Amino acid sequence: MGLTDPMFTAPSVDVDEWRGEPVRHRYVHGGFDGTDCRFSMYFPDPIRYNGRFFQPVSPVPGSEHGATEGAFTGFIDFAVASGGYLVESNLGRFRRALRGEDSTVAGYRASIAVATYSRVLAAEMYGDHRPYGYVFGGSGGAYRAIACIENGDGVWDGAVPYIHGTLQSLPSMFSVQAHAFRVLGGKLSQIVDAVEPGGSGDMYAGLTAEERDALAEVTRMGFPPRAWFDAERVRLQYTTVWAGLFDHFTTWDPTYFDDFWTVPGYLGANPTDSLLAAKVQHKSRIAALVLPPEARQRGLPIPMALRGLHVDDVPVAYGLEELPAADLTGAMLRFTSGRASGHHVWVSGQHGDHITTGIGQEEFEHLRQVGVGDDVLVDNSPYLAFQTYHRHQVPEDDEYPEFAQFRAAGRPVYPQRRQLLGPRFVRNNGAGRMDGKFAGKMIVVQSLFDEIAYPQQAEWYRRRVETALGERLEDHYRVWFTDHAMHQDPAVMPRIDLCPDRSTRIVNYRGVLEQALRDVAAWAERGIAPPPSTSYEWVDGQVLLPATATARRGIQPVVRLTANGGERADVAVGEPVAFSALVEVPPGAGTIVAAEWDFDGRGDFPVTELVHDRTSRPRALVLGGGHLLPGVARDVAASGPRRQSARTHHEPRARTGGRERWRCPAPRRESELRC
Repeated sequence: MGLTDPMFTAPSVDVDEWRGEPVRHRYVHGGFDGTDCRFSMYFPDPIRYNGRFFQPVSPVPGSEHGATEGAFTGFIDFAVASGGYLVESNLGRFRRALRGEDSTVAGYRASIAVATYSRVLAAEMYGDHRPYGYVFGGSGGAYRAIACIENGDGVWDGAVPYIHGTLQSLPSMFSVQAHAFRVLGGKLSQIVDAVEPGGSGDMYAGLTAEERDALAEVTRMGFPPRAWFDAERVRLQYTTVWAGLFDHFTTWDPTYFDDFWTVPGYLGANPTDSLLAAKVQHKSRIAALVLPPEARQRGLPIPMALRGLHVDDVPVAYGLEELPAADLTGAMLRFTSGRASGHHVWVSGQHGDHITTGIGQEEFEHLRQVGVGDDVLVDNSPYLAFQTYHRHQVPEDDEYPEFAQFRAAGRPVYPQRRQLLGPRFVRNNGAGRMDGKFAGKMIVVQSLFDEIAYPQQAEWYRRRVETALGERLEDHYRVWFTDHAMHQDPAVMPRIDLCPDRSTRIVNYRGVLEQALRDVAAWAERGIAPPPSTSYEWVDGQVLLPATATARRGIQPVVRLTANGGERADVAVGEPVAFSALVEVPPGAGTIVAAEWDFDGRGDFPVTELVHDRTSRPRALVLGGGHLLPGVARDVAASGPRRQSARTHHEPRARTGGRERWRCPAPRRESELRC
């Protein structure tokens, strides 16, 4: 493929200039004539170039500027510091593929063409050679990174997919999560308290039978219980994401919604009281339209279908003359009069007197016709039906053990739909086979607190790679789990007031990702094997890690914290609390750089302990001291001379977290330790 792909034979350049920020580089922008494919390339000075390139692939098509204004900000610096250039594209599309369009274009074909042409420009600039190439992407981009390495023989030498899913992730991970949110409702805070350090450890205590079943169901499917602390953000963010995909669901299985409410075996045909109480069908009128510029100014979410399109004339939020006193999350907003009559959007959340929306890819063109005064129907019955769809999507084989809970005596407990939509969603995203067959090297980075690409999904792909490679698995593949990390970079998560602050609970996996990219390059180019895969157990949907760094392996440090020598301390007002942290680094993963402590849960980490002498940085370190306030250690960064670039000071740091609790009875005050 590449320049031999008949779709991509005529590359052209419209910008070729030197830029000074963020580091000096030659910027090249262009595309392939006769296509929607656009690319951006960032080449360093020859003195900083060492014969490689890094290519991020995004979850959705549309923009070739992710390194300067999107999810890949900072990777120009990283690529140059790592002796390479960066190349990115809009994946060959200005937007997602519509039904009937070839999804392989955005899946891997455009990326192959851009990578191949980048080598032509690199040879012109640096002399005749073949640069090594490394593709990486997260979430939906991880599907594409895997598709690239599996379908692009000879194009890339390695890949780093991170926070990836399986062929059955969509829509089941969204539906089971939505069901849990509806049923558990106000009980989430007590669940969080139970699983926190110093908690009871019994997250089912105090729940009704329906609530216990919902929590067990989502946990067996893989949702990490320790991620419930961020429930408000998770619910808003992933309802917004799913709203952009809902139209595919309704098109591919249109009879499901009637079946759910009428056919025995579906929850709606024999509804619980909670399901009936949640049902909303409410008529109203449009009172106000909120366009993207105003939405950004207000901090409202922008639908995924519009990201990267620079479209500012389509409403993304609406004010209604009357809002029902009910939870409208996921409801359909159908326009029943006016020029947009017959069309709809999906409600992602409610912000004051406005509802925000997710827009189906094929609907947003019609929304320019919506006007103030148009009649609407707010109907959440489709979303309520969707919430248990995973029960009717049970694969026939045993490759997905998380679905075993929906079988009895080897047969599905619930009626099954005619087709499994998971593989169809993945194919529509251009992900391809995910059969584990690839040439080159791969390091997977997966988050242990991941709220949507559940941690256990990495084990599914590892098994496929093992089936494909057999005894050669360790020569080509690694998986590193990052504890205390979620699906997204904490810095770009929507701001929601939490106490303790979100930053005292989770870490950024970016340092692990960057180290994986450097290690996969050393592996492919020089045969230097990276640290081994993280050691883990898969137990009833959950990924469990050993307690010590030596047993756990991977590259992330492990922290064990105590307050007054225990996991929890109850003290009187004014009584000192002694905090202690034992920090360990896995063998071959670097050494300890620093530890930061937060003592009141605000997330500002005012106390830092540095290890200044690079020659004596330890692999294990005991920290501690007394304090009169709640305390937490946080963000221990692991790195070492072997893991630092010989040319630069850009040094990836693998961060970790640990937390502890103490309680002071009067005045009542509670906080957690984190390292």
